Amino acid sequence: MPAIQIVMVVTNRAYPLTVSPDISIYENMNDCSYIDKNLSLDTLFELSEFFKFFGDTTRIRIIEILMSGEISVNEIAEKLQLGQSAVSHQLRILRTAGLVKPRRAGRTIFYSLDDEHIGMIFKTGLAHILHKKGA
Repeated sequence: MPAIQIVMVVTNRAYPLTVSPDISIYENMNDCSYIDKNLSLDTLFELSEFFKFFGDTTRIRIIEILMSGEISVNEIAEKLQLGQSAVSHQLRILRTAGLVKPRRAGRTIFYSLDDEHIGMIFKTGLAHILHKKGA
């Protein structure tokens, strides 16, 4: 089955977003041990703070790029048509939040998603948006 091509429009620019229709975003969703636990107010606060990092379009675009695997800061900047310093700033925020991790190779820094949960969160949010749009 071919991938679905979705175009995300942000600030009057179109950004292609490819989603494979065979993605199962619900795999292993119940593997986390949160089920049947009373969540503390502190934990819910941490969750609220965590989701704030997904509240910026540039950061979401970076996460979408990193879904394909590790990539250098300069390549991310080129794909986003943004300056390297702007991308580095957003990557620093994502790194501090534990959403991405760096790897240095000489003078080049490569970034990847910190773990598979970040991709699952992205895919789940996207599935919700597409469902509401009727896509």
